[in-house]
Amino acid sequence: MEPTRRRLLATGATAMAGAAWPAAFAAQPPAKAPASVSASAPAPGARVIRVGKGGDAVAVSIAAGIAKDGDVVEIEAGEYRGDVAVWLQKRLTIRSVGGPVRMIADGKHAEGKAIWVLRNGEFDISGIQFEGVRVPDKNGAGIRFERGKLSLRECRFTGNQNGLLTGNDNDAEIFIDRCEFSGNGFGDGYTHNLYVGQIARCHVRASYFARAKVGQLLKCRARESRILFNRLTDEEGGEASYEIDLSNGGKALVMGNLIVQERRTQNNHVVTYGPEKYKWPENELIFVHNTVVNRRSAGGVFVRVYPGSVLALVQNNLFVGRGSLDGVVDGEGSGNAYLSEGQFSDPSQYDFRLRPGASVRGSAVRLPALGDVPLVPREQYVHPMGTEPVPEGVLLSPGAFQT
Repeated sequence: MEPTRRRLLATGATAMAGAAWPAAFAAQPPAKAPASVSASAPAPGARVIRVGKGGDAVAVSIAAGIAKDGDVVEIEAGEYRGDVAVWLQKRLTIRSVGGPVRMIADGKHAEGKAIWVLRNGEFDISGIQFEGVRVPDKNGAGIRFERGKLSLRECRFTGNQNGLLTGNDNDAEIFIDRCEFSGNGFGDGYTHNLYVGQIARCHVRASYFARAKVGQLLKCRARESRILFNRLTDEEGGEASYEIDLSNGGKALVMGNLIVQERRTQNNHVVTYGPEKYKWPENELIFVHNTVVNRRSAGGVFVRVYPGSVLALVQNNLFVGRGSLDGVVDGEGSGNAYLSEGQFSDPSQYDFRLRPGASVRGSAVRLPALGDVPLVPREQYVHPMGTEPVPEGVLLSPGAFQT
């Protein structure tokens, strides 16, 4: 056994397999995301279909019917009401031009499922907002992603019964970068801001989750998941249950996130791993350099790992407020610390950077890499929906923020 793996086994974790994640969604991608979506040149031979006044199609639904595999659909900025669509292509790029595109359900839905249904293909979508869908089954989503591979950048999902809902195809993959999920949920506990089913891989980076209606801020059943440098804060008026729910285990890396449970929560657990039985052959939770805040007055559980054949590494985190860990060994040398909100810059505004004189500043323990994944945060979340680099040479602290 190699030295790195032996050291991790001693703390209750094994190395995560080095899966070949797309370069744009690597564990440590370029630190500063652009402020807006840029319209890159289409691939050679691709046809560009323009949606809008004077374009090739006056409605998105028309573009969905005429687009061929490999095309680029450019949607002019503005509101598109009741313009729902089913996309049947095997490969397609869809992006806004000139500013954000608002897809407002306005009482309409596609197939009783969503504003957009993505059937089975590779889709790259950027700069689109999905708002206010309702369906008879009470689980209407901004996007229903059924099979294939989906990449989302700078998209927003607000006021839907589900923000985004995937199917359970074991080969499907979803990559989410700089997106917002807020105010979604029917209120029955079965619908969520983001609901990822039993798919192969889910990656969420530099994104913002808030104010779920009774359900989870982020619920994921994927075989492999990476949740990196996000803000998950239920905020005023929110009544989410769990902030992160990794329902069926799998290989999960959760690093660099600000996670805040508010007083009106529907559950005393903040982060859960395996609450609905382990479905995958390998179950590893790597939970490092997160700031987890529990504002529930009666206390609660910061992280719960359910019993089973599981290996968990929970280190270099900050736990704030009243709470404990469940199913996790947290001994000397873990790098975890328990603080009050008084040691942070401005908690009332969700600024959980450590004060200059905070007692734990610079006290993170050194962790080796796990396969292709360095457990050293080289960036940190910047609101809204972005990151910034951690300067070279900074003495690392527990938690999500280093400067």
